[in-house]
Amino acid sequence: MPGGTGRRLVLLNRDLRLHDHPTLHAAGAGGVVAFVLDEELLALPTLGANRLAYLLEALEALREACRGLGGDLVVRRGRLREEVPALAEAVGASELHVTRDVSAFARRRERLLGELCSGSGRTLVLHDGVGIVPPGSLAPAGGDHYKVFTPYWRAWQVSARRRLLPPPRTMAPLPTGLEPGRIPSLAELAGGGRRADPLGRRVARALVAGGASPLRQAGGERAARQRLAAFAARAAAYEADRDDLSRDGTSRLSADLHFGCLSALEVEARVGERSPEYIRQLCWRDFFLSVTHAVPVIARRDYRPRPWRWRRDDDELEAWRRGETGVPLVDAAMHQLEAEGYVHGRARLVAASYLTKTLRHHWREGADHFLRTLTDGDVASNSCNWQWMAGTGNDTRPNRVLNPERQAKRFDPSGRYRARYGTGTGMP
Repeated sequence: MPGGTGRRLVLLNRDLRLHDHPTLHAAGAGGVVAFVLDEELLALPTLGANRLAYLLEALEALREACRGLGGDLVVRRGRLREEVPALAEAVGASELHVTRDVSAFARRRERLLGELCSGSGRTLVLHDGVGIVPPGSLAPAGGDHYKVFTPYWRAWQVSARRRLLPPPRTMAPLPTGLEPGRIPSLAELAGGGRRADPLGRRVARALVAGGASPLRQAGGERAARQRLAAFAARAAAYEADRDDLSRDGTSRLSADLHFGCLSALEVEARVGERSPEYIRQLCWRDFFLSVTHAVPVIARRDYRPRPWRWRRDDDELEAWRRGETGVPLVDAAMHQLEAEGYVHGRARLVAASYLTKTLRHHWREGADHFLRTLTDGDVASNSCNWQWMAGTGNDTRPNRVLNPERQAKRFDPSGRYRARYGTGTGMP
């Protein structure tokens, strides 16, 4: 029945949690929670096994949590334009609740959902929740967004925060006759073959070649909240340790934030005054969300075009990807990426500087490789950081170069990071 009967359908994207979830909270305990493994998303050439594996684990964890509250997580696979109307009809939904996002892909998805709702008499309700401060809510006088971090940081610090929201205490059971659907395995989606999911043939080329990293971080809200508790206990040491490559004093929460297994607002509240420097890093994340909201094509086009002359050498690019450049810190960074689906933040910058400033390869080559391989691959942070390092982004010093030898002496003086990842095994 067009328009539904008053129920609410919550369509999740990268907000795979129960704690501090504005969209879920607004829909109420009677909302039906769903996730669609979108065929268009699965076919993206920048989707890699690490992100897909984390996603599937996060869905499994969320389903278990929903069932513990009396509800369930509905999972479908197929085309969004077909699966969402079918779900809304089966649920009898009059409203579709979705968390806003910033990438070009996400904006196209929101437009499509708006058209689907408009054509069926339903209401699309968009909610903020991907960042601490909603993207697009802060802007300088006479502009649509801050182009430099420092004035954004000043405005961000004094901006209002919404209140933290509790997780639901109970969830309503699914409507009679609505099947929850099965969450596929990574092998089914990526492996091809006779018994594979039909969508597997669409993603097999991108995923079969590598597979998930052996030391990849596991996904899901429960694991993410354990990592948050562990980091909060040692957050006071973050400023001193965060750039020490041998110590790895980073939070390791980037993938949890990307998939929304943690609310960035709750992370800010939990870390609080223990680490002002980490709060500044959360602001950098919001800043890049804001830039991407204003310039959704940031992943493909220069934010600030420069008259750089980029080189093309496929063998050289492949050597960088494999960690075979002969530059120890750069190679160690690329070996960590392969082994863990993660790279220490300082090492990321060095590897990016080497590819773009020393070898003069286009930043998109590096950004796309990182996006395919990182578990925390995020369009906004990844694209903006690569452009920042390449000199085409928000950096006010476009000619900045990070010398790998000097960086190694400063941030890996003992050589432990290079020794650990120099062989490509990722093991001590």
